[in-house]
Amino acid sequence: MVDPYPLVAAKGEPIEVAFITNQEGPHLGEYRAALAEIAEIGTVCLVDPDGAVLPQVNEAFSGKLSGVYRSSRELFSEQKPDIALISLEPRLAAPAVAAALDAGCHVIVEKPAFLDADILAGLVRLADRKGLHIILALANRTTPEYRLAHDLIQQRKLGKIYGVEMHLIADQTRLEKSTYQESWLADKSRSGGGHLAWLGIHWLDLATYIAGADIVEVAGFTANVGDQPIEVEDSAVMSLRFGDGFLGTLTSGYYLGKGYHSHLKVWGESGWIEINLFGGETPMRYVTKDHPEVRNFVSPQTGESAYTRFIGECVRAIMEQRPPPVSNWDTLQIVRTIRAAYDAAETGRSRKIEIAPGVKAGSRALD
Repeated sequence: MVDPYPLVAAKGEPIEVAFITNQEGPHLGEYRAALAEIAEIGTVCLVDPDGAVLPQVNEAFSGKLSGVYRSSRELFSEQKPDIALISLEPRLAAPAVAAALDAGCHVIVEKPAFLDADILAGLVRLADRKGLHIILALANRTTPEYRLAHDLIQQRKLGKIYGVEMHLIADQTRLEKSTYQESWLADKSRSGGGHLAWLGIHWLDLATYIAGADIVEVAGFTANVGDQPIEVEDSAVMSLRFGDGFLGTLTSGYYLGKGYHSHLKVWGESGWIEINLFGGETPMRYVTKDHPEVRNFVSPQTGESAYTRFIGECVRAIMEQRPPPVSNWDTLQIVRTIRAAYDAAETGRSRKIEIAPGVKAGSRALD
């Protein structure tokens, strides 16, 4: 089947990207590959405080590497990059985002990125005033299956949405390793949370993206069901109320011996969509009012990783001055949703999610 979302090269001069990270930066391999492979990225300047990252990227970047710095302050005093790609634990990410915005630089930042939604709200206001983007790295948005689901719903092929059901399950065995237990991922003060903040966030975002409606209230529970010596949850279940009035559920946990299982299903008055990219026999099945028989969709294998596709689309959008896959609003609302989910679990009470002033709450369909 032909890819309905082929990659298209942007027109214009190659741009410069600042890669701000450290030896504990998440997804270093994926970001290294993306920065090396994307043709529109001409040069990369690296912030590497302890010198541990340079050996990992030096050969991959080849002639692209334009400088190595010990801090964001040092980099921005000497360089004027177009985009900052920030891969840091949440405790360190917010100051780096602020430094990039102060320097007039767009930002792509690894999730969850922010321990405090109010701090992010202030940074979003700054970015909006400057005409800059804060793009949370929600790379699944550019996966063809999820994009097709989004388009079918935006075209009202399912009619009114009735409900959403999701689960994202990963391996419990990673939690048994001392390297994980001693890392920032297992420390709530540094990470802001466990499976829900690290992986469940993707599915909460996909629900809002695909259905075109914000989550406006959340309730649920978190737990450490595996009894590993970690300070974050390995299991979360959430009940969700969306702005259009429909409801949803999410199970988010480390349960498997290895690998992933995932499931996302949307029901509407005229059809349904089911996506199982991990652990399912068919990646995507759907029924619409135009095609009442079950149809399958399998995206072509391009050999490109999800992160390379996502970063590439962000870069091209910024070069062409059009909206990126994740807006400032999207970034703020998913962080608010995650923080509200943890608050609901801690208090045992549902939590409503603040909507930014001047923005209509709830539905974003057909905006």
